[in-house]
Amino acid sequence: MIMQTSNWLKGLVLFGMMMLVSPVNALDNPDAPDYIGEFQAREQQYLKEIDNPNNTTLGFSGAYEKYQTFLDRELNIAYKLIKSKLSAERQAELKQSQRNWIKFRDAEFELINNNWTQESFGSSSGLSRGNYRTTIIKNRVLQLLFYAINY
Repeated sequence: MIMQTSNWLKGLVLFGMMMLVSPVNALDNPDAPDYIGEFQAREQQYLKEIDNPNNTTLGFSGAYEKYQTFLDRELNIAYKLIKSKLSAERQAELKQSQRNWIKFRDAEFELINNNWTQESFGSSSGLSRGNYRTTIIKNRVLQLLFYAINY
């Protein structure tokens, strides 16, 4: 048992040391605005509404709809932000990337809607659909904001 704990502790220390010298940490521009933090602050009201323990199934569905609408707006803001920082050639690439992402999103939404049905998953199906859809959009928003941090 002592050997296992010792190896676990060594692994944890090694991981911590790697994080200190990780090139990923060096990529962020320390002078850049905190786009991620600002986004997370704006989304809090929607996450609180989703996490309300008094929600009914209908309440959860409505909260996820509001959150998805918020995320769609944030996606447009993040897209315009990164686009404004790119050359015309890179803007064209971003536009194509976004079109491809929209195809991916639509395919995922179709899978989610067809699989997580009331018949297959009961009353939790709406919660699952809302969570999966918003996660897909949120991840794209964050990705675009991470790109913007580099400028």
